[in-house]
Amino acid sequence: MPRIPLTDFLTGPTHAPILDVRAPLEYAHGHIPGALNLPLFSNEERARIGTTYKQVSQEKAVLLGLDFFGPNMSSMVKQAQKLAPNKEVRLHCWRGGMRSGAVQWLLELAGFRVHLLDKGYKDYRRWVLEQFSQPLPLLVLGGLTGSGKTDVLQVLAHRGETIIDLEGLAHHKGSSFGGIGMEAQPTPEQFENDLAGALSRTPLDNLIWVEDESLMIGAVHLPKPLYEQMHRAPLIVLEVPRPMRTRKLAEEYCQADPELLKAAIQRISKRLGGLATQEALAAIDAGDMEKMVDLALTYYDKAYRYALAARTGTQLIQVPSETCDPVENAGRVMAALRREGISNLPATMSLPDTDVA
Repeated sequence: MPRIPLTDFLTGPTHAPILDVRAPLEYAHGHIPGALNLPLFSNEERARIGTTYKQVSQEKAVLLGLDFFGPNMSSMVKQAQKLAPNKEVRLHCWRGGMRSGAVQWLLELAGFRVHLLDKGYKDYRRWVLEQFSQPLPLLVLGGLTGSGKTDVLQVLAHRGETIIDLEGLAHHKGSSFGGIGMEAQPTPEQFENDLAGALSRTPLDNLIWVEDESLMIGAVHLPKPLYEQMHRAPLIVLEVPRPMRTRKLAEEYCQADPELLKAAIQRISKRLGGLATQEALAAIDAGDMEKMVDLALTYYDKAYRYALAARTGTQLIQVPSETCDPVENAGRVMAALRREGISNLPATMSLPDTDVA
């Protein structure tokens, strides 16, 4: 059957949705961003076919698969018509084998135009992992917890800078408190898929901003090749005094569920120490968010300074500020880059008017 290479599959035709015919559990573990699940077999059916293949024979497994497939053909076509009203789809399974071939036959019989991915999702995962080893013109924005780094990146993005929002892709802000108010995190595999997609859409002729992160962002981890590139890239460190950072975080957490805040404190209790932990928990009960945040920052500030001291060989650019205002700090950051001679901005883009000497 005719098959198309991965690059052509990912880029179009854009009006043809990507249909992933793997089982729901496979799809949930990781899928091409934007793909829709049209499973040929249920999780239980796939498991029974696999057991039959291993314990009996390939022939018996194929026959069992046909037993499952036959009664579901009509419902699959009807579901495909809902997912793709134009009756044109991009289709894949794990390796581009029998599952996608069977669904391609069925849909073409029903009048669909089908673009079948050569080598399947397995080849897509190979491509994903390759993206993280590509040389990237990175700039890393760092700073102590509560400095407003994410807000600054959003301002820079609004002004035309190229941003990869690692925490947005991970649905987590990185600290023990990072999951509060966020969506459930993607699986580690799905995070890699989403990140690779974001990188592939990013032009490499401009500098690419990312936020300074540890290897783990909540329950997902940064791909090691990308993490190593981040540690070699220039690091712009936003330096905001602790009182300003404390107030900013206290305002953010004042509406949070107290039980979630307590759970976050308990997760770092060994590092805070017993007395500080009890004081932080009591502060949450009393609604004193500034005290709770200040106690937590004692640990986070120490940990970040220690990690910063270990960044040997990294170009550090310090950007002092007396405020958490993201607009002003974005201007300070860009002014610091200009002083350091780090700028390959497009000719059509000027530096912001809020530069601070």
